[in-house]
Amino acid sequence: MLALFYIFIGVAIGVSFWQITRIMNFRSSIADDKDNTKQGKYALYFLAFFYAMMIYCLIFMNVIMLPESASIEGEHDDVLFNITFWLIGIVQFFMQFLIFYFTFKYKGSKDKKAKFYADSHKLEAIWTIVPALVLVVLIGYGLWQWNNVMDLSDSEDAIVIEVYSQQFRWDARYSGEDNTLGRGNVNYIKGMNTMGVDMSDINALDDKQVTELYLPKGRKIHFRFRSQDVLHSAYMPHFRAQMNCVPGMVTEFGFTPKYTTDEMRQQSEVIAKTNGINKIRKAKGEEELYEFNYLLLCNKICGASHYNMQMKITVVDQEDYDEWIAEQPTLSTIIN
Repeated sequence: MLALFYIFIGVAIGVSFWQITRIMNFRSSIADDKDNTKQGKYALYFLAFFYAMMIYCLIFMNVIMLPESASIEGEHDDVLFNITFWLIGIVQFFMQFLIFYFTFKYKGSKDKKAKFYADSHKLEAIWTIVPALVLVVLIGYGLWQWNNVMDLSDSEDAIVIEVYSQQFRWDARYSGEDNTLGRGNVNYIKGMNTMGVDMSDINALDDKQVTELYLPKGRKIHFRFRSQDVLHSAYMPHFRAQMNCVPGMVTEFGFTPKYTTDEMRQQSEVIAKTNGINKIRKAKGEEELYEFNYLLLCNKICGASHYNMQMKITVVDQEDYDEWIAEQPTLSTIIN
């Protein structure tokens, strides 16, 4: 009903505008050469304003861009983004110039008559073939990168981690010493078993459930995703990774962290440009540090508290990871 109400409002506004133009006789006005010249100049003014805004955004709005990819696989995402960005930017720059300059150059005049130009097979071939070839290259590169992230066949040494989503929180389960996750299903959810792990599966006994992700630098991580209720999306922006969490099925991907959290914090000039981080001012006379943490976010609007659904990710060296994981209790000691 609310949508229908908005439609009625839109129709009423349209009818009102049509009646106003009719009453004030706007539609019967015919533009003369003076009007055409004025509108042509306005096109050039807007072109200058448009270019100024574009340059401003490229320079000053760059602060909201993410820093360098924190995963090895994500480097190719950055390359693909940069190629696409510059291609679109260059084409857009010249096309905007042609649109507004031609609006000025070919403005209406009593001494000019528009030329009828039926078609040009050469032009049509150019603007069809060239974009098609560019898209083939970009899509081909994108598919190769997708396979690079999704191919987990050579990940024997990878750490297997299950990320479990529900409204509105994340949980994680590490695969333990056998590096094999036990079976999971929502039907097993009961009491302390909040992730629905089948505790009769021998592979589940050494699994470890946590509420914060710890990842070792330089080692492949094999993520598996499940959802308890609705569609969620596991989004790790600094690692250039995202995957839907679908109820009733398991999705997965993998990546290799290349910077620890401390290393990213030390790159203060880079991290300062990341959107949403907070400065921490040390004592007077000392350098400024920046509070930075990797985050796992939900990138699907999954309900009222979707905005607050996140999990902290800490990347450490292998030695620190081994020490941390050894301190985590197994599911068998928690549930049984």
